[in-house]
Amino acid sequence: MTLLTGFAVYFIIWWITLFAILPIGVRTQSEEGDVTLGTTESAPLKLQMGRKLILTSLVAAVVFAIYFVGTVYFELSVDSLPRIVPVFSKD
Repeated sequence: MTLLTGFAVYFIIWWITLFAILPIGVRTQSEEGDVTLGTTESAPLKLQMGRKLILTSLVAAVVFAIYFVGTVYFELSVDSLPRIVPVFSKD
């Protein structure tokens, strides 16, 4: 695996992980009873984006490490998966 491929895979994993972590711990303004004038009631009260970016990076690093070990050391790939559809040959 080249460095560019590794970075691309990590970036994709990080981006997917970000969207999985974003809703964790979010409390809306209506839930807290503190709605700011001019905003919707469903707007988050405290987003804590810095904490979520760090958590996203850590989770993505663990997932990437599992991917890296599987592909480099165990030589797993898409071809390693069993076929779902049987091969029909003309033998």
